[in-house]
Amino acid sequence: MAVTSFSETLKSATWGEHESAEGESYLSELMGGRLNEREYGEMVAQHYFAYVALDGVSRRLSEHPVAGRFVFPELYREEALERDLAKIYGPGWRDRIAPSKATRTLVARIEQVADWPGGYIAHHYTRYLGDLSGGQFIRMELQKIYGYQPGGGVDFYLFDQVRSLPRFKEEYRSRLDALEPDEREQQRIIREVKLAYQLNTEVLAELLHVVRAPA
Repeated sequence: MAVTSFSETLKSATWGEHESAEGESYLSELMGGRLNEREYGEMVAQHYFAYVALDGVSRRLSEHPVAGRFVFPELYREEALERDLAKIYGPGWRDRIAPSKATRTLVARIEQVADWPGGYIAHHYTRYLGDLSGGQFIRMELQKIYGYQPGGGVDFYLFDQVRSLPRFKEEYRSRLDALEPDEREQQRIIREVKLAYQLNTEVLAELLHVVRAPA
């Protein structure tokens, strides 16, 4: 009987949470062209705080024998998000944004599990594999809706330093499989990925309340 790889097990066990995150109504509003540029900017701002935390943890773990295999400087998003925010809000963008309650919860969890390689990998996997996959469709739609070009607006979704997204994702999954976690650690990582999806979905749910709040 064929043995299921860890990457396949992880994807299968968390697919329901993945679909729930993709189906969040804020994204439906965004992809339907029903949000103005500043309302889109609310999501970019929350991404910024989350990735400052995630990329910061990545830098701290770069020499770790296990977590370090999932540190890819070519994926860092902080500078790209800064260009996007400058495009959307102008040069004073830092004074225009703040982390939401849900984002603060997500950031706290990323920091909390930073000393556990499986926890770091769970959040890295949840965010970056999504950015490299469905995020590319989002980018193309946003370019149509808002007319953005490279240089600000949707740079978050542009991974110019990754030569081939399919090959990179294949390598990423190979590294997941090479972890070969025992059953207990597998289940622990799966639970953390599910939690990561939940926390990210809560960020989007809160965003919808923000953009639809009465003026």
